[in-house]
Amino acid sequence: MRLLHFADLHLGVENYGRIDPQTGLFSRLTDFLRSLDQIVDHALEQEMDLVVFAGDAYKSRDPSPTYQREFARRIQRLSAAGIPTILVVGNHDTPNALGRANAVEIFATLEVENVVVAKWPATHRLETKSGPIQVVTLPWVVRSTLLAREEYKNLNLEEINALILEKIENIIAEEVVGLDPDVPAVLAAHGSVFGATYGSERSVMLGQEVILPRSMVTNPAFDYVALGHIHKHQVISEEPPVVYAGSIERIDFGEEREDKGFVVAEVEKGQATYEFVKLAARPFVTVKVEAKGDDPTAEVLAAIDEHDIAEAVVRVIIHTTPDKEPLIRENEVRRRLADAFHVAAMVRDVERKTRLRLGTDQAVEEMTPRQMLERYLEVKQTPPERAQVLLEYADQIIEAINY
Repeated sequence: MRLLHFADLHLGVENYGRIDPQTGLFSRLTDFLRSLDQIVDHALEQEMDLVVFAGDAYKSRDPSPTYQREFARRIQRLSAAGIPTILVVGNHDTPNALGRANAVEIFATLEVENVVVAKWPATHRLETKSGPIQVVTLPWVVRSTLLAREEYKNLNLEEINALILEKIENIIAEEVVGLDPDVPAVLAAHGSVFGATYGSERSVMLGQEVILPRSMVTNPAFDYVALGHIHKHQVISEEPPVVYAGSIERIDFGEEREDKGFVVAEVEKGQATYEFVKLAARPFVTVKVEAKGDDPTAEVLAAIDEHDIAEAVVRVIIHTTPDKEPLIRENEVRRRLADAFHVAAMVRDVERKTRLRLGTDQAVEEMTPRQMLERYLEVKQTPPERAQVLLEYADQIIEAINY
């Protein structure tokens, strides 16, 4: 049985682009839809048995009607082809108030054929052209869906997360007990797993997010684990395969060197193989140059020529000195960037001799990383309890680096 696994579409990301005068749509929307079309085309052409979308259809929990229309068009193609499709609700799809619909709930409301919206932890037994399959779904965990206020009102953040994790583990354990041992089983989840490498999407502070233990997702009852939430494609485990598909387009320069794509898995009871399929995502290119010679403009132009900037989102970072900065002819540099899809920034990093301070008599250069973080938290008036959690995480990171 073959399934296609993708995640983190994020329709609505509108940085690094422009309005298309012909369509009135933002040019980056076209990028995301082009990648999504490649995914749907692959599912149809290769006659996939199942499509698993592991969450975050949109950038915002309140997507515009245009984004909803474009996403629905692609899902409808899968539905019309008779390919069962599971949509796991991610954090960007989740409403910020009880009683409000999530961003993909309309598919369930309209009872779109062959489409399952997974907004609760549950097991879905699906019939495919290659036989039955069980999919245990774990959407983004919202505190209010698992805990009554009375359960956590006197707990600190760490205790709340521990309680939520305990409930999640109990829920998954119950679902595993109910699985048919003769039918292939897949876990589809949106969240962070311990040991995963984060990309630029890390917008939550450490300590605020529940981290799923590896032991839960590597349960031998699952033949394949399809994950979403982290934008960097990676494999957490091989037995069973625990895979983050990653996002389908680059969001910013933090993902410049990451391949974007989706995963095709062949699943049978007791084993699974998988393959990452690269997408032709929009390239991001950073040009860094030391422009400190007699003709700094020529040095910048030469550095640009060393990169393939055609149809790329480009930023240029120029390291120079105060006496050479006025000699940089920006108009010439911008003309050399004409083939780029978008020039995100042209940064002049000019050497300065001033010493930065954080409101103390000690210069930043003389402070340890931990001292800088501690002082920063003081300046930002971070609550002591929160600051302590962050400093503990910092100590772990520093210890790991020094080790």
